[in-house]
Amino acid sequence: MTNMITGMIAMASLIIGLFFLRFWRNTKDRFFLYFALSFGIEGVHRIVTTLTFDEREDSPLHYLVRLLAYGLIIWAIVEKNLPARRSKR
Repeated sequence: MTNMITGMIAMASLIIGLFFLRFWRNTKDRFFLYFALSFGIEGVHRIVTTLTFDEREDSPLHYLVRLLAYGLIIWAIVEKNLPARRSKR
């Protein structure tokens, strides 16, 4: 049952990542690229965790992967809210 729920979370993460990737292709805004990468990393992490039968999630590797994924989201939000650079004429 746990593997099925983890698979559903992985599938949802990868689909959400594909939606953000499509938005990035249309707008070329890095905000969507960072979100797509974050959800892609999270989905792949869930798949790898399930396939290796590593049900203990207290390993530092799990936290580092999630830190990377959530760090990308935070960086996307911060970068989007930074003032725009002015071009030199």
